[in-house]
Amino acid sequence: MAEVLLFHHSCGLTDGVRAFADELRAAGHVVHTPDLFEGRTFGSIPDGMAYVKQVGFGEIAERGVRAAEELPAELVYAGFSLGVVPAQRLAQTRPGARAAVFLDSALPAEEFGAWPAGVPVQIHAMDKDPFFVDEGDIESAKALVAAADDGELFLYAGDQHLFADSSLPSYNAKAAALVIERVLKFLEGR
Repeated sequence: MAEVLLFHHSCGLTDGVRAFADELRAAGHVVHTPDLFEGRTFGSIPDGMAYVKQVGFGEIAERGVRAAEELPAELVYAGFSLGVVPAQRLAQTRPGARAAVFLDSALPAEEFGAWPAGVPVQIHAMDKDPFFVDEGDIESAKALVAAADDGELFLYAGDQHLFADSSLPSYNAKAAALVIERVLKFLEGR
């Protein structure tokens, strides 16, 4: 059983993010889903990002870091898109990280220093997702996987961002089921 800190994407803590967390809980894992948007959800990425800009990108990231303060150090850090920012930061800078799972995004490791030894990483995205491919996240993902002692990058056929969130129009049930299957296998023994 793993203890997971899962951060939501720019649409907020949606029912789809909650459902993803529930899938992990159903397999026996403890999953924390902090709400970085204080109850707000948005129907589109641009609307959510407008809120992020209003509050401040740094403040949203700090809310994620603060969400970990009361939790044990031995966590798996996970995030969807925007949520990868605090997840990756914590995985790279907070001692005790067990592993990291990133969906739809990855940052250059240099953003937070070197990737820590002994922290496995698993990254999931669609192979034609313009946010992931065109904005350079795919290169960051490949570098993170190469830097980790145990790293996996899974690319799914399609062009949708947030494809594993069942509450959004971008949801792809077949790909999302495979993500859950792979994440659950990855979490075994963590």
